[in-house]
Amino acid sequence: MQNMTGRSRVPMIEKIAYGAGMLGNQMFPAALGVFMVVLVQGLGFPALLWGLLFFLPRLLDAILDPIMGFITDNTRSKYGRRKPYIILGAIIAGLSYIVMWQLYETNSLSFNFTYFLIGSLIFYVGLTIFATPYIAMGYEMSNDFHERTRLMAVAQWIGQWAWVIVPWFWPLLYNPNLFDSPAEGVRTVAIWVGLGCMALAIIPAIIIKSPSTKDAEDLEDLSLKNLKKNQKIFLTGFGSVLQLKPFRKLCGATLLVFSSFQTVGAFTFFIVVHYLFAGDAGAAGSWPAWFGTISALATCFLVIPVITFLSMKLGKKNTFLLTQAISIIGYVLFWWFFQPGNPILMLVPIPFYAFGIGGLFTLMMSMTADVCDLDELNTGARREGTFGALYWLMVKFGVAIAGALSGLIMWGTGFDASATTQIASAMDGMRIAYSVVPIAGALLAMWIMWDYDVTEARADEIRGQLDERRANAVPV
Repeated sequence: MQNMTGRSRVPMIEKIAYGAGMLGNQMFPAALGVFMVVLVQGLGFPALLWGLLFFLPRLLDAILDPIMGFITDNTRSKYGRRKPYIILGAIIAGLSYIVMWQLYETNSLSFNFTYFLIGSLIFYVGLTIFATPYIAMGYEMSNDFHERTRLMAVAQWIGQWAWVIVPWFWPLLYNPNLFDSPAEGVRTVAIWVGLGCMALAIIPAIIIKSPSTKDAEDLEDLSLKNLKKNQKIFLTGFGSVLQLKPFRKLCGATLLVFSSFQTVGAFTFFIVVHYLFAGDAGAAGSWPAWFGTISALATCFLVIPVITFLSMKLGKKNTFLLTQAISIIGYVLFWWFFQPGNPILMLVPIPFYAFGIGGLFTLMMSMTADVCDLDELNTGARREGTFGALYWLMVKFGVAIAGALSGLIMWGTGFDASATTQIASAMDGMRIAYSVVPIAGALLAMWIMWDYDVTEARADEIRGQLDERRANAVPV
């Protein structure tokens, strides 16, 4: 069996390189969320067409993820299993991202719809080709229980800067001194985002060392003549990964925390504008942007360092439980700290609330790497690509659920996006949901993770058994 797992220590330069890829990986969707508004407001896209543009590319993305995971797990290359796809995917995603936003108000609605749909489908294909092996690369960079957390902490710290930067695209795009229209702003800014993200995404493939798999004997043959066999192996492997109870727990907890967070995330803008500033978007100014920026900065400079320290002392599971409990405090405080006429108070709960998502991805990515070791012990195969694809499929599923729940809650409260003044019950309902939904998600996730059993001692035991197995497999 070929050893394709990482070292006990990862050089800081490689951690930073992996973090650069994370920044590119997060900048793409973060900016996309802002740019999509232009389709509705700047180009007059009806809600139905906007919904199709949101749904269809992500459906393709969800279908391709597990397939790409199987392909990258079984690739023979002197550059390793991940690097060729990371570079290819980054180039496709970066260039198609630029092209798909070159939309003009003078074009017909049907032309812009078709043009953007085709462009976004190509973009998501490129993003899948890049992101699936990129995530898998992180899982296999270290075989040390705590070094995996340190690696993911550095990556998440760098990646968080996407959420510091992107909220300020709003005032940039709508600045008449810079652009004649928001659509023109998107066309220009998308060029810089596409090229910048492409460059960032390629960095891990250039810097991070990966062993050659050119002569690996324990990988499947990906040729067309072996297609039928591979289909069977793929489906069987897909099922066996999902049978791992610890992995199901990670996926379930992630789905609950992330989807509940995303469900109410869009409410921040509406609560700030319609509750704190009585519907006056001009008076609200940059406060929504400041909320996003301060949240990301709190994650960078408070949450991630604290989580990294605590995980060394308490273990990953206990740290996860603690971070979700802290986030609950923040969500409770929001009920009192959204105060009309005093918007700065809404920043007070952020250091508590930021522990929810900040703790989720820093710890869960590290814990998934541990589960990959357990899978190898059970099956003899390294399938980081498959695990990464299925885990992030769950994240994307969470986004879809959140979108549906957000609309349902807004409809149920009586919120009217076209009205300047909202009825009191609508704002009260959204504020209640802002606290209750993520608290429920956090509590259920804590319940799921309560008996998660891949502890440090268990991980070390698995690692020892794998090392012994490899030593015995090497001819003397």
